[in-house]
Amino acid sequence: MISVSHCFESLRAKNQCALIPFITAGDPDLQTTALALRLLSSSGADLIELGVPYSDPLADGPVIQAAAARALAKGTRWEEVLEMLAGTVPALRAPIVLFTYYNPILNWGTEKFLQQVAGVGVRGLVVPDLPLEEADALLQQAESYGIEVTLLVAPTSPKERIEAIARQSGGFIYLVSVTGVTGMRSQVQSRVQDLLAQMRQITDKPIGVGFGISDPQQARQVKDWGADAVIVGSAFVKRLAEGQPAQGLEAIGQFCHSLKTALTTP
Repeated sequence: MISVSHCFESLRAKNQCALIPFITAGDPDLQTTALALRLLSSSGADLIELGVPYSDPLADGPVIQAAAARALAKGTRWEEVLEMLAGTVPALRAPIVLFTYYNPILNWGTEKFLQQVAGVGVRGLVVPDLPLEEADALLQQAESYGIEVTLLVAPTSPKERIEAIARQSGGFIYLVSVTGVTGMRSQVQSRVQDLLAQMRQITDKPIGVGFGISDPQQARQVKDWGADAVIVGSAFVKRLAEGQPAQGLEAIGQFCHSLKTALTTP
């Protein structure tokens, strides 16, 4: 499994924008999660963001909050998520970026957590509630395990803070497109275009845009504005939850393909 950085290097060499779908582990069950990861990897995903279900998901909107609640209600356990990943990651083309809040990492123990996720092949980590000022310890430990920790830039972040985050962020920089939680929006805020231009003057690291992107047209718009990656979460989670698991899998496979087509069509 290649690293997150190497994945972006390969895509940049081909002048391509990365597609990063997000799904929640254990929704509707871990067997379906394993199938979904394989399907997304074969349907155009360049990287995959996998959310660890958590009871207090502050950055997530109602769709992903509901997915986490369903997964926890089903009894999804961390050890089972690891077991699922251990059996699934070797079959994937797309590197896995784990999305988890900081409290569970502290609860498991940072060293143990990193050992576990590195051991099952996870290559990236996003911790949305980890502030830059407290990130150094995790960043240094994660680097020793070959895991790149990606930091988030808010649309309200001043230039000095963006510069500091850009220096520290691993793999890519996660640009949050809205001031708010995750969720599908009818349009992407035009401020994203200005932020991308501003960040391009600060860093040459890849920039991924997420929160609010819900259809191929929006994905293409963000790509045309200069993003290196488009991150789509709620729209995938919603489709996977509708109907029986087989119907949800078919829906996310088709949706993934449509997004990738929008990002690659001249």
